[in-house]
Amino acid sequence: MKPEDDGRRAGAVFGIFLRLGLTSFGGPVAHLGYFREEFVVRRRWLDERAYADLVALCQFLPGPASSQVGFALGLLRAGRAGALAAWAGFTLPSTLALIALALGLAHAGPTLPAGLLQGLKIAAVAVVAQAVWGMGRTLCQGAVRATLMTASAATVLLLPGTASQLAVIGVAGALGAWRLRPGPSAATPAGAPNAAAAGTWTGAGASGPAGLAPGEIVSPLSRREGLAWLGLFVLLLAALPLAAAALAQPALAQADAFYRAGALVFGGGHVVLPLLQAEVVPTGWVREDLFLAGYGAAQAVPGPLFTFAAFLGASMSTGAGGWAGGLLCLVAVFLPGLLLVAGALPFWAGLRRRAHAQAVLAGVNAAVVGLLLAALYDPVWTAAIHGPRDFALALTALLALNAWKLPPWAAVLGCGLAGVVLGG
Repeated sequence: MKPEDDGRRAGAVFGIFLRLGLTSFGGPVAHLGYFREEFVVRRRWLDERAYADLVALCQFLPGPASSQVGFALGLLRAGRAGALAAWAGFTLPSTLALIALALGLAHAGPTLPAGLLQGLKIAAVAVVAQAVWGMGRTLCQGAVRATLMTASAATVLLLPGTASQLAVIGVAGALGAWRLRPGPSAATPAGAPNAAAAGTWTGAGASGPAGLAPGEIVSPLSRREGLAWLGLFVLLLAALPLAAAALAQPALAQADAFYRAGALVFGGGHVVLPLLQAEVVPTGWVREDLFLAGYGAAQAVPGPLFTFAAFLGASMSTGAGGWAGGLLCLVAVFLPGLLLVAGALPFWAGLRRRAHAQAVLAGVNAAVVGLLLAALYDPVWTAAIHGPRDFALALTALLALNAWKLPPWAAVLGCGLAGVVLGG
């Protein structure tokens, strides 16, 4: 592929992810549903199995899972430039909104109509339900896979927490190696007679890279480069606190605090919030009322919740603040997760091609669907559906997505407007 081809693709990737960044409400689980609809169903950049593999990889790694999946999709589509374009496009809208809010906020958080927020939550129910149904039909066929999916969902609902999720994925992989024999069924979605029908990675046009089988992804990064990115992750994790202590620069201390938060948190945006609170409020960097106001605003904007770091950085009264502080803290909290994806993907892609590993991944993929199913109930359903009217609106949104084939952003807009009307 010529370098200029990567440049053109990166521009297209940025535009696609910018639109997603403007319309992807509902948190990380809903984001995975938006991504699946856009890149698996609509654009057919990769098939269900390859997409589930990316989700499984990012579930294993600390950091913001949905942003990591988007970063990986951009990397696979248009190389390093595409990875940065995907992250920037998906992150930019909420970053700009939250920094602008931080600069203009005086004593209280923004006031949005309660019906609008409720409508956006209901839209997330429909998006996640569509993703679970579509992935389940492809990845959970047969008694063993269906059982793994159901058991995984039940386990994480009864035993919530990151440790439970990681354990479920590990056990499902082991059971997959035991009960799901490697073979064509482990690599090719049932009912897909060829790569095109399966939605295999297609690159720029209808003919994808030579030799790709359904479900196969090939990282543009070498294993040596992957090791370099992993080494940089470890180096920054060790060096930033030393540099902050030695130089006594507030900006370095802030970068260290946000990098550690992004490097050590599993479970997505909501889990990182208490870590950030412990870093910025007791130190006096951000007042508690501003922290709570920003947290409320972060729930109302589309895109990744990790962009809350931009609000905090812009709100800081010492060290870097304003636009510079917002961007510094934003990059610091995202960087470790993105470095880990870039470092792990070359090894994950190689593992994916091994026949025996396909059985393990078949079990893991079923567990991933189970985790999404559990998340569909809690927190997505429990936070959004409070009565028959909410349920009716969610059903209508699901009908619009599945039967009317409306794009997710249209369903989100419609639910938001309906929420304002019904809640007024």
